[in-house]
Amino acid sequence: MDAYEIIKLISESKKKTPVRALFKGNIEKCDFSVLAETYKGLDFIEVYDEFDKIRDFAAAHPEVTMTRFENDRRNSAIPLADLTKINARIEPGAVIREMTEIGDKCVIMMGAVINIGAVIGEGTMIDMNAVIGGRATVGRNCHIGAGTVLAGVIEPPSATPVKICDGVMIGANAVVLEGVTVGENSVVAAGSVVTKDVPPRCVVAGVPAKIIKQVDDTTKSKTELVEALRNL
Repeated sequence: MDAYEIIKLISESKKKTPVRALFKGNIEKCDFSVLAETYKGLDFIEVYDEFDKIRDFAAAHPEVTMTRFENDRRNSAIPLADLTKINARIEPGAVIREMTEIGDKCVIMMGAVINIGAVIGEGTMIDMNAVIGGRATVGRNCHIGAGTVLAGVIEPPSATPVKICDGVMIGANAVVLEGVTVGENSVVAAGSVVTKDVPPRCVVAGVPAKIIKQVDDTTKSKTELVEALRNL
């Protein structure tokens, strides 16, 4: 997606603060049907709606008491993706926004964040707590290590997105800055900060990352993907 399209979408979207609340008291005397969703228990009612509506409802009905209140966002512009429509293994705690592309047989591990406009190719693993910024592109059969950050470029909108080509292996806690392309089958060592393009089949390491060698058979054996982890 174009950065300006995303900015326009966020700017013009209806910001939402969905909440869940439980009410107890004289629940029979209140008309809860004015709220979006209601579920009645023996001595309570569970409701779902926007924060402002539930707050105003509680203030207008002193005969009931709000005993529990839960929300996980405030004035959110972009919903989370419907994970049931993604043919991948997605573990608990991953955060994936709408308008992302996740290829078949990907693995998205706990705590990973994939922002709007990002594209993840088939068979790629996004490891724990990795951050795939807005509009970043990751190719097929890559491994993005735990804690890695691929810089997002929604702001500033003029920046060029990160591009990780097919077969790339990135070690834990690496950072790839905006505008950088990492070429096919290259390896980025753990903890590296990549500030310039990486040619295909190179191993880079350091801060800033520099080429230390070409990918060889030893490198391949140490960075081999395990197909069984991608079985659904």
